[in-house]
Amino acid sequence: MKKATFKHDLQALTTFAVPAFAERLEKIETSAQLQTLIASGEKINLILGGGSNILFTHNPKGLVVQNLIKGRELIRESGDDVWLRFGGGENWHEVVSWSLENGYFGLENLSLIPGTVGAAPIQNIGAYGVELKDHFAWLEAVDLKTGDAHHFESEACQFGYRYSVFKGPLKGRYMITHVVLKLSRQARLKLEYGAIRTTLEEMQVENPQAADVSRAVIHIRQSKLPDPKELGNAGSFFKNPQILVDQYNSLRKTYPNMPAYPIDEKRVKVPAGWLIEKAGWKGKRIGNTGCHARQSLVIVNSASAWKERSMSSD
Repeated sequence: MKKATFKHDLQALTTFAVPAFAERLEKIETSAQLQTLIASGEKINLILGGGSNILFTHNPKGLVVQNLIKGRELIRESGDDVWLRFGGGENWHEVVSWSLENGYFGLENLSLIPGTVGAAPIQNIGAYGVELKDHFAWLEAVDLKTGDAHHFESEACQFGYRYSVFKGPLKGRYMITHVVLKLSRQARLKLEYGAIRTTLEEMQVENPQAADVSRAVIHIRQSKLPDPKELGNAGSFFKNPQILVDQYNSLRKTYPNMPAYPIDEKRVKVPAGWLIEKAGWKGKRIGNTGCHARQSLVIVNSASAWKERSMSSD
């Protein structure tokens, strides 16, 4: 049996920047290219987008595909509402910035989230009171077994808290090639979540616009989250536990300052960051791995090789 040769450097393609090599690497720029590849009979072992949701523990065998499908276009209008179609390989934050520059509002609270458009529906990304599903219209995806193109409306995606059907029953079955978002030419600002309003006041913004909210979110994130270009990390990816109100009230007898955010009459959400800090893990480091000193929700790779590695790739 021929020994596998791992020659395609993947380190620069992930934000954790852990060394890894692939046997085969294909960069996909169109849906047709992907379908042709599938028709050839070669099995796709792994799909990479922005590389912010993966941690290599070994060299992946077989074919690795990188989603580089681009595209930003207005496909429908109705009153103030607009439907925009984006390629799955587009950088998420660049899409948010482009939307704001063109007067399409709704994504400002989702500024500076790492990753690509194609990955966004998979975990229903969210931040500061807004989730992808709030502006989702539909997505287009290719079946990795058959090469068939499929159309998924919101209901079919089964969106939940950091969840979609693509993390559950359909995990690994499709590659998302395009996402259509429904935005508006009228800004409806959400300022109450987190420190947005306080940050706007510190920035001396009296009558905030959508772009100001984006700048505030970027400021907050940059003040807490390390830059992946300087310190390997995948951003904040812990889920806040959801518990029953009775459980929360019982825990408050021991931890009277325990924070929580109401979900409904029966459940509350407890901040994972607070739990990690109480467990003593904020800033803790074991070897080159640890929790960031300023944000316990971020696991970092502090290996010195991070700054020395070549940013080029095959």
